[in-house]
Amino acid sequence: MFPHELTDPRAFQIAMALLEGFNKHYRLFRAASASAKQRFEQADWRGQQLAQRERIEFYDLRVDEATTLLEARYQASGLPTDVWQQVKLHYIGLLTNHRQPELAETFFNSVCTRLLHHSYFHNDFIFVRPAISTEFIENDEPAAQPTYRCYYPSHDTLRDTFMRIVWNFQLDLEFEDLERDIDCVLKAIGSELGNFRWRTNFQVQVLSSLFYRNKGAYIVGKIVNGFTETAFALPILHQEPALAEGEVALPQRDPGLLYIDAALFGEDDLLMLFSFARAYFLVDMEVPSAYVQFLRSLMPRKPRSEIYAALGLQKQGKNLFYRDFLNHLRHSSDKFRIAPGIKGMVMLVFDLPSYPFVFKVIKDFYPPQKDTTREQIQSKYLLVKQHDRVGRMADTLEYTRVAFPRHRFEEELVAELKHFCPSLIEENGDDLIIHHLYIERRMVPLNIYLQEASPAQLEHAVVEYGNAIKDMVAANIFPGDMLWKNFGVTRHGKVVFYDYDEIEYLTDCHFREVPAPRNEEDELSGEVWYPVGKHDVFPETFGPFLLGHGQVREAFMAHHADLLDPAFWQAHKQRILAGHVHDVFPYDPHKRFHVQTTAPAPSAPEPEHRELPIQ
Repeated sequence: MFPHELTDPRAFQIAMALLEGFNKHYRLFRAASASAKQRFEQADWRGQQLAQRERIEFYDLRVDEATTLLEARYQASGLPTDVWQQVKLHYIGLLTNHRQPELAETFFNSVCTRLLHHSYFHNDFIFVRPAISTEFIENDEPAAQPTYRCYYPSHDTLRDTFMRIVWNFQLDLEFEDLERDIDCVLKAIGSELGNFRWRTNFQVQVLSSLFYRNKGAYIVGKIVNGFTETAFALPILHQEPALAEGEVALPQRDPGLLYIDAALFGEDDLLMLFSFARAYFLVDMEVPSAYVQFLRSLMPRKPRSEIYAALGLQKQGKNLFYRDFLNHLRHSSDKFRIAPGIKGMVMLVFDLPSYPFVFKVIKDFYPPQKDTTREQIQSKYLLVKQHDRVGRMADTLEYTRVAFPRHRFEEELVAELKHFCPSLIEENGDDLIIHHLYIERRMVPLNIYLQEASPAQLEHAVVEYGNAIKDMVAANIFPGDMLWKNFGVTRHGKVVFYDYDEIEYLTDCHFREVPAPRNEEDELSGEVWYPVGKHDVFPETFGPFLLGHGQVREAFMAHHADLLDPAFWQAHKQRILAGHVHDVFPYDPHKRFHVQTTAPAPSAPEPEHRELPIQ
């Protein structure tokens, strides 16, 4: 119960210090996002990737600063409960006219959970439920941009309107041929909307900031025609000089002319653009909740937690995800169980059948063939969090000190946790507390999908598997363990990697040919007779592990035989070492306006929603 009076002066001072810590964080966060425009204009792709990676670290640095300050100045962890209740009330008052109140509440939670015992983790002390509404927040400063701009074209001015939409972003570079690109956009709109009837309130709404990621900048908006809304995104890229065969692009070069590469329409295209398997966007936002509200109108099936994460606000995404998870627990009755399928060597994986995510806990000990440590495994997951995931590596949510209702666990699972992860498990009354875990989207394991696939689905999945590896290679990632069970199939039919304990930078690996046998004894030996270094990789040896099934082998060799050739890997390694940043497009290449593409790979129906093992 909250105190009736705000009597302790320390409470207001702590609330102010907490808000100052958050404001510093968001100021630095916005500065990193706003400077993405300059890096894009300068074609500073390495700088853009570095900024994406460093920005992820900002939040924990500010939380550490605030925690240290409050402990040193107020001995905050030892204050009575009534003081902390007053701190929360003061903090709510300070957020009344704040433009990022939901983020500030999450920051408050992050600091408090570092300082306080688990018994404080309820709504009297932290924001289990939000206290400040984020509806209708707008930046009302005189010179401020609105969250989105509205344009009201007529039949005759639609072309001019889209020209003005592009010009209004004031990119400090020329377009190669903007009129040509706008003609392509209008043609694509005509194909998408067909012979629609032009309503009196026809308008185009466009978010006021560009969305930057890797080598692209995206215009995001929607076309409103009466009661019909059509989401769209326009990727803007740099024209890069054509390279002669074997030539490597220089990392530092003059920026090229700009061009609009494609027009993406509808929720499915936007879901691919904002996928959980891609790096976070850099977007300059004064009122992030308004951006999230607009984006949800484009992608109503995407949870707000994932939209916040896609905008780089992954801590807010974690907070919302956990609230949704608690709500699911209140409205379900099934029990957590060991995830069906082959058990992992380094991770204990469990799930809740009614919930579309899996929970992964690092074991305390591993079999001899896994030469690793808990710290190394955590560093691999952090690498993926900070790296460009190119649509092929699932994002994970990392949590500490999570309390689960003990009665919702099957006894077999509790026994497994106590056996394999005793250092991370604590029973506290009615709660089972797990001190560290990862939560990840549940997918159909690729090995199971292949067993149940039709011939067309099988070929599509094998092609996707190879494409996934090649996309990771382009991003300087070697997956390590390439077995089918470490990949999953999303509901869109994309293949995504999700087992990270053996992942390495491609540039740290040595790709070698298998030496010729010295004699007949070597040739017949069942053991590796040649020296193998820690980072040595022999692509020729992938085949026996991957291609035992006849149809799988046929599809793989038809499309991805180069993955068995050391020269493929060595060439990509050299290009990356030379500073080249590859293009990995978050949309179908056949949507590109000015690029000739080959025939598409065979399509496959979406996997059915059915209970399958997680491996």
